[in-house]
Amino acid sequence: MATTSLEQLRQQLDRLDSEIVTLIGRRQAIAREVAAAKKATGYPTRDYAREREVILTARRRATEEGLSPDVAEKVLRLLIRSSLTTQEQVSVATNGVGNGRRALVIGGAGKMGDWFARFLASQGFDVLIADPAARDEAGKHVDDWRTLEDLDAFDFIVVATPLGVSDAILTELAGRKPAGVVFDLGSLKSPLRKGLAALKAAGVKVTSMHPMFGPSVELLSNRHVIFIDLGSAEALEAARALFRPTLAEQVVMDLDEHDRLVAYVLGLSHALNIAFFTALVGSGEAAPRLTRMSSTTFDSQVDVAAAVAEESPELYYEIQALNDYGGESLAALADAVEKVRRAVRERDLPAFRALMEQGQAYLQGRRQETLERA
Repeated sequence: MATTSLEQLRQQLDRLDSEIVTLIGRRQAIAREVAAAKKATGYPTRDYAREREVILTARRRATEEGLSPDVAEKVLRLLIRSSLTTQEQVSVATNGVGNGRRALVIGGAGKMGDWFARFLASQGFDVLIADPAARDEAGKHVDDWRTLEDLDAFDFIVVATPLGVSDAILTELAGRKPAGVVFDLGSLKSPLRKGLAALKAAGVKVTSMHPMFGPSVELLSNRHVIFIDLGSAEALEAARALFRPTLAEQVVMDLDEHDRLVAYVLGLSHALNIAFFTALVGSGEAAPRLTRMSSTTFDSQVDVAAAVAEESPELYYEIQALNDYGGESLAALADAVEKVRRAVRERDLPAFRALMEQGQAYLQGRRQETLERA
């Protein structure tokens, strides 16, 4: 009895892989039609009940086929995310507020500045990038925004420069008193107090924004955009309107609350991972041997730490050093490490157990809150 050769089996897999890709393409095309239908009927982009139904059906079908339901769910979640990305892009393009309007992005050649420039362009804005590092595309770039005579021509002026120079730019803009809405994208607001205050004192429509995601993000579902209320209701509303066609969750707060929370959300998490890989580097002979060992927790932590290690040292230093509340989170980290050390050193199991139980209660509460919000 003839058996199928390895090469024939591989050819069959190649054909199936090609068919799968074709089917995914068809699914994406239908997703675009779904987006148009939702727009026409006023239906929201995301339907969690429908997603649940699709995933449960996939799990049942996988079980019937003798496949892992978890694998089927992972594949469907990936496809759903891809479809949502397509639908969100359609929503932004069709519901955006940019048609016939202009925007200036100062620092648009940087990673986040480039993301925001493309985001505005997708809404129909005529975007001009002011950055000497930008590539000129059909006259959509100038080296220096200061050479522009009429800043009033722009409905939005976005400052997407490094924190070290943003405050000076905001202060200079206050002297020009542009008619449009001005906001920055800084991950910290403490270093920008002077410039933001100058814009407010000059009567400029000013707010401040912090997109809580990186420039590689495509889908904004479950992402947060923080808006700083600086007293201009018109500026705040205009900035928030930019994200209404998306699935992003909008949060409004004041400057000090933002920086105190960021000290933990960014500062603490960055410091923890920097300390983690610094400890590994300092482990001496153990470091090379660690690569041959594996555990779920260690591997997960290494993955996060590796991502942190690839980021800009200058940016991460600014997040630690320029935040008025940065010392608070670093002190909390040092105190937490000392509590663990003391419990271990003194062989104090009850104290160690209390730390674990407190963490479990906190993290379970946070997980439940996230599920309820979704």
